[in-house]
Amino acid sequence: MDLKPSEVATVLKAEIEGFQGKMQKSNVGTVLMVGDGVARVHGLDECMMNEMLDFGNGIFGVALNLEEDNVGAVLLGADSAVKEGDTVRTTGRIISVPTGLQLCGRVVDSLGRAVDGKGDIQVADSDMRPIEGRSPSVPERQPVTEPLQTGIKAIDAMIPIGRGQRELIIGDRQTGKTALILDTFINQKSTGGGDPNNKDQVICIYVAVGQKQSTVKGVVQKLEENGALPYTIVVSAPASSEASMQFLSCYAGAAMGERLRDEGRHVVIAYDDLYKQALAYRQVMLLLRRPPGREAFPGDVFNLHSRLLERAAKLSDAKGGGSMTALPVVETQEGDVSAYIPTNVISITDGQIFVESSLFNAGQRPAVNAGISVSRVGGSAQIPAMKKNAGGLRIQLAQFRELAAFAQFGSDLDKATQAAITRGQRMTEVLKQAEYEPLPVEEQIVIIYAGTSGALDDVPVERVIEFEKKYLAFVRANHADVLATIRDGKKWTDEVKAKCDEMVKAFKGEFLA
Repeated sequence: MDLKPSEVATVLKAEIEGFQGKMQKSNVGTVLMVGDGVARVHGLDECMMNEMLDFGNGIFGVALNLEEDNVGAVLLGADSAVKEGDTVRTTGRIISVPTGLQLCGRVVDSLGRAVDGKGDIQVADSDMRPIEGRSPSVPERQPVTEPLQTGIKAIDAMIPIGRGQRELIIGDRQTGKTALILDTFINQKSTGGGDPNNKDQVICIYVAVGQKQSTVKGVVQKLEENGALPYTIVVSAPASSEASMQFLSCYAGAAMGERLRDEGRHVVIAYDDLYKQALAYRQVMLLLRRPPGREAFPGDVFNLHSRLLERAAKLSDAKGGGSMTALPVVETQEGDVSAYIPTNVISITDGQIFVESSLFNAGQRPAVNAGISVSRVGGSAQIPAMKKNAGGLRIQLAQFRELAAFAQFGSDLDKATQAAITRGQRMTEVLKQAEYEPLPVEEQIVIIYAGTSGALDDVPVERVIEFEKKYLAFVRANHADVLATIRDGKKWTDEVKAKCDEMVKAFKGEFLA
């Protein structure tokens, strides 16, 4: 049979068009070098920054260094399954994690995969969110004015935290930094009854970086025992996980919080701790041959923390009015707050709570040093009743510390000095608080007023803690209306003051008798 050239051309043209329709374009590269959790890949010309790369065998990586002739990637899994010459494919996806309320009550890794043995978390594609987000611009924010009650007297009275603030918790190891976070989380139960579906419930996120598995398990157990786990997400990147998973975990937690913040919810997120995150980041960056700077940290380690903490904000009403409050933790060595990472994070945050080992060992718990600690939001993040009563507390305590040191050397003290020392000793006792026992703000105000008004001056110092427990029980049983007035009205009126004077006088008579 004779074929005409025109027919052949038509058939070939149709075939080629059909073939092109089925073609898939893929950016493929080759592993040049692999080791210590990082790989260099040649040939990925169209790779994006922070793009997920598929190394095969279920191993993924993230592109962090885009160089002229190769891509430096960090592996999100064991590097033993990857070898030189392996084929690598781009996925077209920026590294993302699942978000939403379905994560509440669960322990997940840096990629949002469940690690608590309770089964997989089902998420839709629409719930996936890139871990690196744009922080809100100035017009998209509003000033921080709404208090985030921690339930800890020393903090709510002297170093108040507002919703949308970034308050650093800094101190040596084993000084009770994590305990402050857990108390804050437990206290959020009062905002919405512990039900994450309640719009008023403050959602808590705890990011554990470089900690022992047993420590993370202990935290989860404490949250569960105190009924705080249902509204808490735990992101775990333990010391046993890859350095890449450790430094990415904070961004994963921030993405989960941002989703809820953008929906008009209130979120508090704790990064425990950023020093370990910086160490993990340094390890990865030095392996990727980025030049070291001060203390061998790469030059962008400030950017690592600033772009993370800038994502905490109180959004404007036009944006839904949601908030994300950040409580970063930094561990110091021998109380050295002038080291590189502590000074970096202090300059990024809106204040710091300094916990001191000497105070901790002396039995002052929480071991908050009121002299160095500060909140740059201040009284704006307190209800008027607390602001009125706790206003002069810091100065009182500072004077007491100075006079107590001076009084050690002299025996004859004038009446004013003795009175300041007497008051300071009682207020120091009042500010002591047991772990995992946060107090509602109205009860804090009642006991702080008893101390600042001088009602405790004739109570023996060793009996102040006993007085506080019994007095609060007495007020709850007999004067719940006064507590309700303070809680609902938030104001410190002459009427409330008179009632508090009556209550403390009536109870003190019984107590001292």
